[in-house]
Amino acid sequence: MAAAGGYYLGVDLSTQQLKAIAIDDNLNVIHETSVKFDDDLPEFGTQDGAHVHSDKLTVTTPVLLWVKALDMLLERMKISNFDFSKLKSLSGTGQQHGSVYWKEGAIQTLKNMPDDRSLHQILETSFAVKESPIWMDSSTTEECLQLEKSVGGPQNLADITGSRAYERFTGNQIAKINKKNPEDYKKTERISLVSSFVASLFLGDYAAIDYSDGSGMNLMDIRAHNWSQRCLDACAPGLKEKLGAPLPSHSILGSVSPYYVKRFGFNSECKVIAFTGDNPASLAGMQLQRGDIASTIFLRLGFPVVSMRLFIEFFSFKNGSLTREKIRDESASGSWDEFAKALKATCPGNNGNLGFYFDVMEITPAVVGIHRFNAKNCKVSKFPKEVDVRAVIEGQMLAKRAYAEKLGFEVLKDTRVLATGGASSNPDILQVLADVFNAPVYTRDTTNSACLGCAYRAKHGLQAASGQSFADTMKNAPEPKVAVTPACEVDKVYGPMLARYMELEKLVRNNC
Repeated sequence: MAAAGGYYLGVDLSTQQLKAIAIDDNLNVIHETSVKFDDDLPEFGTQDGAHVHSDKLTVTTPVLLWVKALDMLLERMKISNFDFSKLKSLSGTGQQHGSVYWKEGAIQTLKNMPDDRSLHQILETSFAVKESPIWMDSSTTEECLQLEKSVGGPQNLADITGSRAYERFTGNQIAKINKKNPEDYKKTERISLVSSFVASLFLGDYAAIDYSDGSGMNLMDIRAHNWSQRCLDACAPGLKEKLGAPLPSHSILGSVSPYYVKRFGFNSECKVIAFTGDNPASLAGMQLQRGDIASTIFLRLGFPVVSMRLFIEFFSFKNGSLTREKIRDESASGSWDEFAKALKATCPGNNGNLGFYFDVMEITPAVVGIHRFNAKNCKVSKFPKEVDVRAVIEGQMLAKRAYAEKLGFEVLKDTRVLATGGASSNPDILQVLADVFNAPVYTRDTTNSACLGCAYRAKHGLQAASGQSFADTMKNAPEPKVAVTPACEVDKVYGPMLARYMELEKLVRNNC
């Protein structure tokens, strides 16, 4: 039996690592563990957690890497004497849009996992597709055009699913697999998103896709909260049965598999709450208030429509932390300390030098390549190293503000920027973020907001059954703290620079 006072576990399978955070009944973090794919599982040969194929558009990750990472994560928690018996519930998240293809008969393997073997040994032959397409994949332009055509155009598709066709979205990835590898598709009995895949591992059964993550597939009728048959038919035959029925994001899927009870000492009553995508999970971990903006471009906006209603919007970008790391390696000897010195050696505005750094095809704008401009708006081939460092940071932060303003954001006296992810622990990068937005930047004690959000969601999932709201669950959660404030009158620099950035982005987009 579990001891008095329970724990709640959040798990995050991101692009580069698998992380876990446990909280107690008072929402305090009591444990954190991670497995870094490139470092801890080098036998899979990934770079930054993925395989980029020769066409530079196809990007995948081996499914068994993720399975073996969960083996390693739980073993590390066990070695650290984490008390699994106190877990009341768990939930989690996965990088959005990625897909996993379970082979015929895999359900029986999941339901009958012997506790004397590791997960990756048990599931080694359970997948029809060995390499899962992930969110960085841009190889499905043809399938996107076909999907839009089949429903009467991009606007009609957006009216149904909430988005025009995007190359990374799961429906288009499924269509490509059905077209290029039809035998693999025929052998598939269930298709999971990365989020519902990890939930399935814990559940010992196929886990339902939640509404939130399911809405990023170009397959769901977002008003009916169910799959659109027109979209399904346009992608692959028999797809509805392979996906299963979607469920609300707070749903209790069942109790954890007996495998975890016997092998790790989980409480047999520990509930598995529906897993979701990394963006909504991050949102759950941030506790945005009206007028806030998060560093991944979540906005909580208030609009006077008869009565005040709250809307949450977000933009995501591919070229983020990995692009910063590349410039760090090229221009700062691979050292964050040297990177910080370069930032401090240059002034806000970078003397008019401005850059666009897209190592892979960006989502918005759909552009690839490095594009540098001097103060006269002339394109140049390179910058001095310290100028390059500031240019990549300022360019990323200006992009965040530019797209935030397109959604209706404006800086007010009470505006807060909530930073998360690896950059949230770097005060020099946060200073540029604060300066560009002309608003204070807040952070939490943990940088893993998605993982923390899922630990919160795990607790709320138990309480939602009795009608308790997520806000009620979170009322005693620790508040974020001010990390940096904007420099005085810095908006006089970045205000004009923002308008110039948008004009140059238009030029880059048209030229590409």
